[in-house]
Amino acid sequence: MTLRLTFRPLRRLAALLLFAVPVHAAAQPEAEPFAVSEVAGGVFVHQAPYALAIPRNLGFVGNAGFIIGRDAVAVIDTGGSLEAGEQLKAAIRQQTMLPVRYVINTHMHPDHVLGNAAFAGAGVTFIGHRNLPEALAARADAYVSATERLVGPAAAGTRVVLPDETVADVRDIDLGDRVLRLEAWPTAHTATDLTVLDVATGTWFLGDLLFLGHVPALDGKAAGWIALIEELKRRPAARAVPGHGPASVSWPQAAEPTERYLRRLVADVRGMVREGRTLSEAAREAGRSEAGNWQLFDDFNARNATTTFHELEWE
Repeated sequence: MTLRLTFRPLRRLAALLLFAVPVHAAAQPEAEPFAVSEVAGGVFVHQAPYALAIPRNLGFVGNAGFIIGRDAVAVIDTGGSLEAGEQLKAAIRQQTMLPVRYVINTHMHPDHVLGNAAFAGAGVTFIGHRNLPEALAARADAYVSATERLVGPAAAGTRVVLPDETVADVRDIDLGDRVLRLEAWPTAHTATDLTVLDVATGTWFLGDLLFLGHVPALDGKAAGWIALIEELKRRPAARAVPGHGPASVSWPQAAEPTERYLRRLVADVRGMVREGRTLSEAAREAGRSEAGNWQLFDDFNARNATTTFHELEWE
């Protein structure tokens, strides 16, 4: 299978070709906009369902949003397929005709990045964690092929778009009288976690560092995630936007369910390792007491337990 990656020069070429062939551009059907909520002044969020990727939801199963400044718009995550990204773009156009200047990905998972291509073009800068380019490049084929299998024909045209710029620590961007603070974090949910704070309203996009309703999905280090939650809780914010859950929630109270689940998982796995129990036993049993608190528990918990077992077995 051919690696599907999109780099900046190719996006510029694509933009030129679209200008050169207006008949083709006009032939594209307009996307139906996703519903969005204005959670603070100029801050909009599409609340995704608690679901796995299927044709009906276009793979848009993680929250995404956008922030409107005086001069431009920043998009924060883009959904799990090209069509999902197109529908998010249509929702933006219902609110403003200002240009999208930045697309910011909070981490590498396909339900948050595979809509990027809908925004590719001249004048748009894609930004992510410093580890994001390598992580996405390594998973590009797997992400796209899985999306094609799960979403079906609605996944047509979906491809991976790598970041143009990355964040190693902290970076501010300005949309015109509107500063967004981007922070890169050590390995927690993944090794590519990035948060976005709208300084004007105190709205904090935490990506998948925060889950509510949908059971947390671990692709990094459980102990690292717990430590990071402890640090994040010390930061004030007017509200938080989770990667999965309501459009916005109170902070830091909203961190409790994710932290509780991770602590239970770590405690169970650590105890099983001390007792000499096996990986397969951990996958079946660790974290099981949390099952009634979460949707999609059986779809993710065994993998979370397996990841945690590998993390803790030699500590």
